[in-house]
Formats: sequence, structure tokens, C-alpha cells
Amino acid sequence: MAEHRIYGMSFASIYPLYVKKVERKEHTKAEVDQVITWLTGYDEAGLEKAIDDEVDLRTFFAKAPRMHPNVDQITGVICGMRVEEIEDPLMQQIRWMDKLVDEVARGKKMTSILRGSAVDA
Repeated sequence: MAEHRIYGMSFASIYPLYVKKVERKEHTKAEVDQVITWLTGYDEAGLEKAIDDEVDLRTFFAKAPRMHPNVDQITGVICGMRVEEIEDPLMQQIRWMDKLVDEVARGKKMTSILRGSAVDA
């Protein structure tokens, strides 16, 4: 079975789309950064390096410092798929990120998006 083409897409190509999506709904790049760092454990410098190095999504998630322990609480539908039912671990991680950014764009409270974690954590 052929690998999904999204795995080879660069994080640098997807990141600005996330930012545009939330900015259209009057939210900020900082909020996108907050949910991505919460999910992956990257810090701001790590995100910038991933963007500058144009790493693909496979590498972005493989090198993530740590996935947040509450990722199993990310549920719902994104791109027509229930994120909690996705069997491929990499696709699930990508869809978790999509889901979190979507929640920012929809104006959900940050404490809810971060699954009860401290907002500044």
C-alpha cells in the first residue's frame, strides 16, 4: 500500500495555512504555536528550526520532544475522520494537530483545547 502523500509534506508548508486559518477568525499565530507546542513538546526555537529546515511531517513528529500525555483526550471529527479511531500513528498525530488548530479557529477556550492543562504550560 502506498504511503499517504501528506507524510512527505513539509511542516513549513502547512504551518502558514494554520496561521491564516486562525487569523481569518480573529485568532493569533501565538495561539497556533501554543497548541502545537502543547501537542509536540517543541519550544518556539524548535518550531522555527522545523520551519527553517523544511522538515517533512514524518520527521517533524519523529523528532518531537514529547507528545503530550493527554493526547488521548483529543476526540472528534477532522477531515471526515474520528481522530480517536485513526489506526496509523503518524496520521493520528497529524490529525490531532489539525483538530487543535481547528478548535482555536472556532474560538474554543484554550483550557478546553489543551484538555484541562494549564494555559501557560
